[in-house]
Amino acid sequence: MRGFAAHKPDVHVCAHSKPRRSGSRPAQHQCHLPQQLTNLRQFRPQHSKQPARCRRLSSGCKVFALDAAMPFDFETKATARLRAQTSMRIGIVGFGTFGQFLAKRLVQQGHKVIATSRGDYSSLAQSLGVHFFQDADDFAEEHPEVVILASSILSTEAVLDSLPVQRLKRSTLFVDVLSVKEFPKQLFLSKLPAQMDILCTHPMFGPDSGSGSWHGLNFMFEKVRVGSGGNRQKRVDAFLQFFEKEGCKMVAMSCEEHDRQAASTQFITHTVGRVLGAMQLQATPIDTR
Repeated sequence: MRGFAAHKPDVHVCAHSKPRRSGSRPAQHQCHLPQQLTNLRQFRPQHSKQPARCRRLSSGCKVFALDAAMPFDFETKATARLRAQTSMRIGIVGFGTFGQFLAKRLVQQGHKVIATSRGDYSSLAQSLGVHFFQDADDFAEEHPEVVILASSILSTEAVLDSLPVQRLKRSTLFVDVLSVKEFPKQLFLSKLPAQMDILCTHPMFGPDSGSGSWHGLNFMFEKVRVGSGGNRQKRVDAFLQFFEKEGCKMVAMSCEEHDRQAASTQFITHTVGRVLGAMQLQATPIDTR
């Protein structure tokens, strides 16, 4: 919609036929309106008191206005209502580099994000639009619909054990984002209450490779456990849609198959990386580029 100050309503003025003589049949009047005026009633706001039909003026003309009564911020309000209907309250446990990376995109899509971590990230979280809780009990009592465990592989079990899951809602959806999948799957199944939903995921990118667009980047997932009820299934789908909207290539795969396929490729990548790191190579004047 064009700006309110600069916008003038589209107006169509038509003159009626000449006055008829007494007793004669009224002359047939045809008024050819622009196409955009044919759906005037459809676009008229519900609260507007302006009738959808044209108004006859004292001069004998008719004036048609498409959006003279349209609130100038109608589109903005409609967008805000849509975001409020689709946004979720998402909690991130472990607000390190990857947790911050996810939080920034989630906030940009209109989701309400809260976080907790062992360190104090209050200032950084505030700059990202995230509400940070130093105390895990306070975090849990905010009752996030989705909890993302964004800790390292080595600390995942300890972090999960320290989280007061009994203060969360029984229907909470737990999500992991580790690069290995069988371990967090079995950990969640053994540690979390049976009423809680489980979604195992692996975003095949990180803060460096995903610093720009996520279009075409792989996102693996398995719906490990989702309780009965349409709302719980819709919540899982809504969370996955966050990555779809960012352009990710969605890959549905079991955790076992993921680890089998990743064993060879990731083993080589990580082994070479660790070897090169241990060598402590230094730059030389004859390095190639």
